[in-house]
Amino acid sequence: MCFLILLPTGVNFMKVVVASDSFKGSLKAEKACEIIAEAIHECAPYVQLVIKPMADGGEGTANALIKACNGQWVERKVTGPLPDMKVDAGFAWLEDKTAVVETASASGIELLRPGQMNPLRTTTYGTGELIRAALEHGAWKILLAVGGSATVDGGLGAASALGWKFLDHEGRQIPPGGAGLYRLDKISRPERMNLVPVEVLRDCDNPLCGEFGAARIYAPQKGATPEMVERLEKSLAHMADVIRIQLRRDILNLPGAGAAGGLAAGAVAFMDAKLVSGIEAVIARTNLRAELESADWIITGEGCLDHQSLSGKVVSGILKAASQTHTRVAVLAGRVELSEQEYQNAGIVTAIASKPGDISDLEAIANSHILLRSAAKKFADKYLSR
Repeated sequence: MCFLILLPTGVNFMKVVVASDSFKGSLKAEKACEIIAEAIHECAPYVQLVIKPMADGGEGTANALIKACNGQWVERKVTGPLPDMKVDAGFAWLEDKTAVVETASASGIELLRPGQMNPLRTTTYGTGELIRAALEHGAWKILLAVGGSATVDGGLGAASALGWKFLDHEGRQIPPGGAGLYRLDKISRPERMNLVPVEVLRDCDNPLCGEFGAARIYAPQKGATPEMVERLEKSLAHMADVIRIQLRRDILNLPGAGAAGGLAAGAVAFMDAKLVSGIEAVIARTNLRAELESADWIITGEGCLDHQSLSGKVVSGILKAASQTHTRVAVLAGRVELSEQEYQNAGIVTAIASKPGDISDLEAIANSHILLRSAAKKFADKYLSR
């Protein structure tokens, strides 16, 4: 989407690219971009605005690429995060016969109530069903967006849906979810493998195991107790050892392998996938860099600007792209947890928090439209008004 104002002869105008991520729990990326653009247009009507919704491999990636690439949504009913659960999910279908499969669509944490979250039980089987559906639809390439999962099953669920078998020492199929990983004894390949190239769009560099691995960093967010975390850590290490011996693939310390509870690692082992930066893949397919060549500012946004924002997230990708075109960067966030010196050292000119300090998170979410609009006007009044 582009707002273009016809200017009087001889009047120079500024170009601003609005490329926000979603504000988790309140605003999708497309809506956040629209709010920011409308607020700026009111304050600075002579500004040319270009809207590019962003995502980094998490929820919203499929929609961002549908908007940018004239794609469409293909609906499928598949297994949800729990083995006995069915959900309405799907994948994005792009014109070049690329399918974008979002783990969050089938195996996402937002599909569960708090009492249902248990990474010993949750499975990526439904994600595998979506991959299989995309192949049956005729996909030539699959982009697997792995953010937002409810799982720590090492991707064995997804691989099972594609025909792999995972057996214990008695030759029985291990149970789904993280609980079955430690019982893994034998891996059996499908009789036929009809996979196309698969790229995992990751938003982190976390390895499969260790201090910063899938279990210790992400499992608590998915309902794991401290005891579960240690059990999952040992189980993922055991799985990696079996894969190394039987498939001759070393996934243990692969950067990004811990994404989606090890689904990224499983995709490498069982789908011959490549791990790529999610935000850089989205930037490339949305043609963002070409817009930045002539832009004065790029405004991005997210729920919380913190140290994680500078590593693999949308903000980090925007900063990298903007540095190549010398475009100034502004961030509008629900909360700004970096100091002014920290974010300016990273290359951000200004960061504005939309959430006032005197209201609760629930109030901020309920009023997210109004608060983001106000933050965008603050930016426009200071940097864009004539």
